[in-house]
Amino acid sequence: MHSPIGQGARQDYVGRYLDALALVERLHRLLLDVIKDEFERVGVFEINAVQALLLFNIGDNEVTAGELKSRGYYQGSNVSYNLKKLVDLGYMHHQRSEIDRRSVRVRLTDKGHGIRDVVAGLFDRHAEGLRARSILPHEALEDINAALKRVERYWSDQIRYIY
Repeated sequence: MHSPIGQGARQDYVGRYLDALALVERLHRLLLDVIKDEFERVGVFEINAVQALLLFNIGDNEVTAGELKSRGYYQGSNVSYNLKKLVDLGYMHHQRSEIDRRSVRVRLTDKGHGIRDVVAGLFDRHAEGLRARSILPHEALEDINAALKRVERYWSDQIRYIY
């Protein structure tokens, strides 16, 4: 039989968990700032970092707003608004589904691929810098990804069990 975690150990765990949550949130905001800074450096001013990440994550795929939401992207942002803006600015093509006229499929234009390439280049440089300086060795990156996937699975299960 396992003994319950002592109150001090439990509070320590909760504190570390809250620190991790705050760090993930800060990293996401910092990622958006890094993308914004890169865009300013290369002279891209008409889209924001959230829209750039949207283009990066769509890549060579053709998707609907619903598919982006169901994949877990962009829960906190208005996906439909961002997709419409990206279409209006010429970064994406859109086409109504022949089967369901309410559904619109989108894909990147050449201009959208150009933005995706800027973001991909930024990420490549960062990955190489982290690796070359041994800031985040390969094994540590694997450990972080595995731990974050376990948290993602746990949170997803919590949402499913609520309903």
